[in-house]
Amino acid sequence: MSNPVIEVLILAAVALFVLWRLYVALGRGGDERPMQRPSPAPEQRERAPEAPPPAPRRTEMERPIFTGPAAAGLEEIYNADRSFTAEEFIRGAKAAYTMIVGAYARGDRAALRPLLDDDVYEAWDAAISARESAGDRAFELLRVKRAEIERAELDGGTARVWVRYEAELGDGEVTRTAREIWTFKREVASSDPNWLLDDVDVAG
Repeated sequence: MSNPVIEVLILAAVALFVLWRLYVALGRGGDERPMQRPSPAPEQRERAPEAPPPAPRRTEMERPIFTGPAAAGLEEIYNADRSFTAEEFIRGAKAAYTMIVGAYARGDRAALRPLLDDDVYEAWDAAISARESAGDRAFELLRVKRAEIERAELDGGTARVWVRYEAELGDGEVTRTAREIWTFKREVASSDPNWLLDDVDVAG
């Protein structure tokens, strides 16, 4: 019959042996620290996206730059009328050429009247009457090949701009090239933005 005291001592010795092996394998409990991930290098750290800088605020309209032989005159006109730009003017001048030449070819005096100065209207009215009396066929505009500002000036409160045109005209049988210089005028203090045709010359 076995001695119970001896059995207890044997079990205690086995337990102490197991605990000692765990101690050796795992180390002391007081020295254990939670595993930490290595901190990334400063250049590897993710940075929060930066907000884009605010767009510069434009406090006033940029002043246009005028070039070419008419620059001084265009500058004077702009100083008197800050809404004036050469680009807008030349677009309007091309449209005016198309409307005026078309109205003249049709003999449409009502369309011509608000676009022409008194002297020009009287001359063109007489030319239309002479053409109608003779039964001649009018030349119609085929295309505007060229339109550019030739000269500009501010005479008191009156702005004048000379535009050189080159255009193709045809009457159904004959095609010819028209080279002319048209002079437009406008009172810069007027609320009416439209320019009047003040003179027409054959271009040299």
